[in-house]
Amino acid sequence: MEFHHTPVMLEEVLQYLDPKPGGIYADGTLGGGGHSLEILKRISPGGRLIGIDRDPAAIKAAQERMKDWAGSFTAVHGNYSDIREILDDLGVEHLDGMIMDLGVSSYQLDEKERGFTYNEDVRLDMRMDTTQDFSAYDVINGYTAEDLARIFWQYGEERWSKRIAEFIVKNRPIDTTGRLVEVIKAAVPASARRTGPHPARRVFQAIRIEVNSELEHLKVAVDKAVSALKPGGRLCIITFHSLEDRIVKTEFQRLSNPCTCPPKSPVCLCGETPQVEILTRKPVLPTAEEIDSNPRSRSAKLRACRKL
Repeated sequence: MEFHHTPVMLEEVLQYLDPKPGGIYADGTLGGGGHSLEILKRISPGGRLIGIDRDPAAIKAAQERMKDWAGSFTAVHGNYSDIREILDDLGVEHLDGMIMDLGVSSYQLDEKERGFTYNEDVRLDMRMDTTQDFSAYDVINGYTAEDLARIFWQYGEERWSKRIAEFIVKNRPIDTTGRLVEVIKAAVPASARRTGPHPARRVFQAIRIEVNSELEHLKVAVDKAVSALKPGGRLCIITFHSLEDRIVKTEFQRLSNPCTCPPKSPVCLCGETPQVEILTRKPVLPTAEEIDSNPRSRSAKLRACRKL
């Protein structure tokens, strides 16, 4: 399978990651390999890139795409939150840099049978890692109305979360994305459906985050990735919605200013020292030209830090 993938904010990522020949880098979300390929070009000769992805199909496709870089490229089926364990298995002590491009990838959206999009009628799935058993079907048909409402609000900021959850429970079993969209549309008042995004968009986002435990993995991954960096090493993270960006911003701030002393304390007594310097005081956004050529980049935000 060939994945057609346009890497988001490629030039900006390369600017902040600043890959150097001979360095060791990791792409925590390998996907279509767009960022990885350009990093490989810049770290040769002598460099090494470790590409990690939860999706076995992405691993297989990336290995084919990067076959000319076999001596420099290692693909690993895994989760970026396990970066320390992955590096230990490979005998790698530290990284010069790491990139994480979060969320669902373009090819996962384009492969309709994966069930990530509300524009197709396929079996409920949404697993990034197809080797795991837990899927969107289990969420929709197994969760209580209260738990469904909670994730729709918490992960999708869906204002009709409670009503949608109640309609889902009343209409079980729900086997397909098309049927789920019908139920969501029935739950959302007609007046609310006339404006704004597709009525299923926020719910589908919330289900995907729940199925793949995305936010839990992200919180762990930021800390582990920084720990894996050499002094001077850089971490770049691209997010696609406010919940992800908030986690990255908070974690970067905590790592750059870990002091727990009272604000008016004349001297620091806690002994906590900064671990990183934040390179992007505000998130970097895609240019208008990029949004025109790649609409999926519209909500992207890039944040970067450097290990001290």
